[in-house]
Amino acid sequence: MSDPMQFASASTTERSVDSAVQALTQEIRAQTNLPAFDLALVFLSSHFGPIATWVTDRLRDAFNPRTLIGCTCEGVIGKTRELENQPAITLAVARLPRVEIVPFALNRDDWDALDDAARFRNLVGAPPDTRLFVMVGDPFSLPTDRVLDAFNTHYAGVPMIGGMASGAAHPGGNVVILNDRAFTSGAVGVALSGDFEIDVIVSQGCRAFGQTYTVTEAEGNVISRLEGEAPLLLLQNLIEQLAEEERALLQNGLFVGRAVETDKEALGRGDFLIRTFMGADRATGAIAVGDYIRAGETIQFYVRDQNTAEEDLEMLLTPQALDAPPSGGLLFTCNGRGTRLYDHPNGDISTIQNLLGGVNLAGFFCAGEIGPIGGKNFLHGHTASLVLFRPRSEYADR
Repeated sequence: MSDPMQFASASTTERSVDSAVQALTQEIRAQTNLPAFDLALVFLSSHFGPIATWVTDRLRDAFNPRTLIGCTCEGVIGKTRELENQPAITLAVARLPRVEIVPFALNRDDWDALDDAARFRNLVGAPPDTRLFVMVGDPFSLPTDRVLDAFNTHYAGVPMIGGMASGAAHPGGNVVILNDRAFTSGAVGVALSGDFEIDVIVSQGCRAFGQTYTVTEAEGNVISRLEGEAPLLLLQNLIEQLAEEERALLQNGLFVGRAVETDKEALGRGDFLIRTFMGADRATGAIAVGDYIRAGETIQFYVRDQNTAEEDLEMLLTPQALDAPPSGGLLFTCNGRGTRLYDHPNGDISTIQNLLGGVNLAGFFCAGEIGPIGGKNFLHGHTASLVLFRPRSEYADR
């Protein structure tokens, strides 16, 4: 192919803008001398928040991308390292021949359009043959579930990957960037269509214990009855039956999985949305979950640990060895992973690169990750959401 798909990526911990831009430019130029790129993604630690557009303007001057998106975050992910709790920037640039890139921005004035197919499609501007959305947003202002419902409805079957900015602990503190514009609320993204192939991997890294249960009574995020019984009593009995090693994992948190498809005959790994266990009412035996639950849904209890997280990611990545190496990738991982989950640095990225052999990618630690499960896009927690890009095979449409 005379005009191949190309990705390059770089990261830096330089604190000054001049030094950071110089380091990123040198690292990218060591990989490719292309004068311009089709797409750039930039993720900046919160230290650069007040001057985020200054940094991205400098990077746009250096690499001339047709479209640039990015955001501030708690930590960034480079090709071989995860840079947490320190000033850092990561950058991915891509040459995507025969790929149409349509940027979009969503903000508070647009929420009324979410339920109107024509208005929403006009707002996003994505063509009918869109194959992937990439979106980053502000968790304090974006009605994420409603926005994802709109994409799932009006662009049914099109996967979305991305994450929520994690650089601030209060509204207005995050920055999301689209080309020369910066926003402290809403979301930005791109719709990609054309000549490429993707693999999207959502690794939840949690281990189920006990049986599945049908919710028989619930209101909002409170479950009052499971199989007609008090949930807390059932949970306590389950915990008592755990081996000491598994019980120790509860120190990492207790989670509840919501089955994406309740009527599926056999439910297993990858069929549940993992949600946080919020607490229990000892008087009534009810439990609270970090999501809205309805009667008739199927749930299961989960714990998480670094071994399960690593095994799950490895299992999902193993089939990649049967295909050609990816040209590049993007990784959106939970800010509860990294060294909060693993007892060593570079937990997820080392697993990915050990299996993929040095793919150029960039990403960040998110306050919620976006990825598809069961053909629909959801906001996740505690996951690693990864998209891998390849040029379309000449036989793909035959």
